Amino acid sequence: MKFSAHPVWLVGFRPFFLLACLSGLSLPMLWALMFTDVLPAPAGRFSPVQWHAHEMFFGFGWAVIGGFLLTSTKNWVQVRGYHGAALIGLAAAWGFERVGMAFGGAWPGWLFWLSNLAFLGSIVVMLLWTLLRYHKQDSFRDNYFFLFVLPAFLAAKLLILDTGHFQAGWTMAIGLFRMAFLVMLERTLTQFMKGVFQAELLRDPRLDAAIKLSALTLVFQAWMPAWLAGVLLLVCAALLLVRFAGWKPGLAMTRIDLAVMYLGYLAIVGQLLLELAGIVWAPVWVGSVSVHLFTFGVMGLIIPPMLVRISKGHTGRKVVFDAGDKLLIWIMLTALVVRIVLPQFMPGMYGRWVHLSAGGWFLCFTILGARLLPRLIAPRVDGKEH
Repeated sequence: MKFSAHPVWLVGFRPFFLLACLSGLSLPMLWALMFTDVLPAPAGRFSPVQWHAHEMFFGFGWAVIGGFLLTSTKNWVQVRGYHGAALIGLAAAWGFERVGMAFGGAWPGWLFWLSNLAFLGSIVVMLLWTLLRYHKQDSFRDNYFFLFVLPAFLAAKLLILDTGHFQAGWTMAIGLFRMAFLVMLERTLTQFMKGVFQAELLRDPRLDAAIKLSALTLVFQAWMPAWLAGVLLLVCAALLLVRFAGWKPGLAMTRIDLAVMYLGYLAIVGQLLLELAGIVWAPVWVGSVSVHLFTFGVMGLIIPPMLVRISKGHTGRKVVFDAGDKLLIWIMLTALVVRIVLPQFMPGMYGRWVHLSAGGWFLCFTILGARLLPRLIAPRVDGKEH
């Protein structure tokens, strides 16, 4: 079989979900070891914290969002989508970026920046081309949000790697990922609840638009006056809670595979309110609670079940969560408590909590990767090509 025709290169989620598992099991553990001085941090162009933030958002995070968007955009506009050599090139560029971030401190500037921008620059252009070229057959009228969000990720990446603008960079990155998760949850939870419970969720176009517009504006939170940022944080959180109340949470909480998505939704609200508290009261938390509520509570809770659903549904399997799939959710819920809650009560053990929570990611994504690998490297079980 020709290498580019192997099943792993048929659709974007196949290679990138495997890369997401690889980075999900390794990057948090590497950071925990660096944080406690067991391993040296990458030397050169940025601080260890910059490396950690960049790799979690643009290594792990973009392996997930890249695989998701390469798959979903082709379905939104009803085209074949990128496959074969195009996916091989993107995966190679993603790997080149990881090598550059780890060992590129002494590289010539042009080579480092080539490694750092090749993947994100290429995939953003490819996704925008798909959305723009086929916009007349797009199933979602609000995909114009992605025309801003996707290129804005490039700006956030550059800001994170600029020491003087690091805080603005990670604030912008969280804002952009928040937008992506809100769009994804808005579109998928309504389908999941209807499919499982035959339940219709509240979908008011004005409310949905107000949520997305307030979230989009908060991408620029770092450059806003404190009072304006506080108002927008409160408005966005309140709008999300209004919609949450109409999304039948009591029913969803009876199923762990749906409950975890609702908890991820609430973590978005919680992160907004923590940011607001930081502006109004400036409470003293142990650790970067707002950032890690997003990375553990939103990304950590939503991504594993999302990868399970997509990898099963798009390989022709029935989307049913077995005991192994549910175990992944409980592992990540435990890691969330260990990373966010326990340090507030036992701050003297902070290094241990970092190690244990990173161990949760290692365990979750090791198990998930082992379970995904056989289905992602094999043809669809229903006989369809892709």
